[in-house]
Amino acid sequence: MDKKASIDNIYRLEGRVPFSKAVPFGLQHILAMFVANIAPIIIVAGASGLDASQSAGLIQSAMVIAGIGTLIQLFPLWRIGSGLPIVMGISFTFVSVFCYIGPVYGYNAIVGAVLVGGIIEGVLGLFARYWTKLIAPIVAASVVTAIGFSLLSVGAASFGGGNGNDGFGSAANWILGTITLLCCLLFNILAKSYWKQLSVLFGLAVGYVVALCMGMIDFSALKSASVVALPSILPFKPEFNIDAIIAVVLIFLVSATETIGDTSALATSGLNRKAATKEISGSLTCDGFISALSALFGCLPITSFSQNVGLVAMTKVVNRLTIATGAIIMMLAGIFPIFGTLLATLPDAVLGGCTIMMFGTIVVSGLRMISSCGYSQRNITIVALSLSIGIGFTQVPEIFAIFPRIVQNVFAQNCVATVFLVAVILNLILPKNMEVKK
Repeated sequence: MDKKASIDNIYRLEGRVPFSKAVPFGLQHILAMFVANIAPIIIVAGASGLDASQSAGLIQSAMVIAGIGTLIQLFPLWRIGSGLPIVMGISFTFVSVFCYIGPVYGYNAIVGAVLVGGIIEGVLGLFARYWTKLIAPIVAASVVTAIGFSLLSVGAASFGGGNGNDGFGSAANWILGTITLLCCLLFNILAKSYWKQLSVLFGLAVGYVVALCMGMIDFSALKSASVVALPSILPFKPEFNIDAIIAVVLIFLVSATETIGDTSALATSGLNRKAATKEISGSLTCDGFISALSALFGCLPITSFSQNVGLVAMTKVVNRLTIATGAIIMMLAGIFPIFGTLLATLPDAVLGGCTIMMFGTIVVSGLRMISSCGYSQRNITIVALSLSIGIGFTQVPEIFAIFPRIVQNVFAQNCVATVFLVAVILNLILPKNMEVKK
């Protein structure tokens, strides 16, 4: 490890970076995922009938838990954590199933199911070396590619102003998103040395100022935000409903496949090597056990954020201490709610302008992984069929209408889960040599 602090260490996993230089890179990671971290809470809380004060408490807990989870991923405790520059946040994967469980069984049943599901995923992670052999490199490559494609619509929705926004697709949002995107590109082209890697932060800053001038930032929430507050432990008493637990455990398995894909993509794009089994195991274990901890704070499951994998792929900034500054900023945003409320005023169109290219970078990372596996007839069949079924069928979710509700919740709108299942099955049943004999 480099004893001397140097800005060049941002491209190395280990090494010290001057604090004044580390903060903007860490802040860039947090701004890239901040809105996506609190959005699932807002959606599920609304569907479950929680009031504004309860939702605010959960948002506060989400930021603290995301910071804790990121620090443990960066600096593992025992076998919990990967040691890779993975940023954690509240998972979007569970939103559809929670929007079903919440109104039917209540938010307490969600908390109980997350507690059980998190422990199960954590235990599975500890024994990952025994079952991840089923996930061949071509399967992981297919999943990473699917993650990238699934995020493209998320970036586009943000660019348009955010789902549910009355002004979605308006000229104002188009202007704001385009200005932000152009600022990111121009800064990346014109900046020198390590400054290039701050293109996303520059785009966010310029976009925010432009949005302010256009009157598109709402500061009303700052009036009711407290300056300092600590998250509550067990604000909701867990209830253990067997139907809710089964449904949520299934989604935890889907989330695990995304985590494997994210970890593989990060190692490939950021470190130019394959992820070790130990790193995948630690990443899954962290996902599970920190999700269980999240439930104790009344919060939703936590997982690796693909947005930040895309940011690493684009900037090549992998230094653990640098990204740890971002985790600390996130925790401060939870402890000082007024700070988090200010960050939450960032308009969706600004975020979309920055993330649209990041998500495309994940697609490219997946394609690079496919290329490294080789274009044998067997690999082509696995990738082509898993992506066409996974992405194609989920574009037409009505095709799953004959299946039970639980199957629809898992697969109908989650292309990553479908791609993973099809790829694993094909990898198991296809003959090892499918080449045409000349």
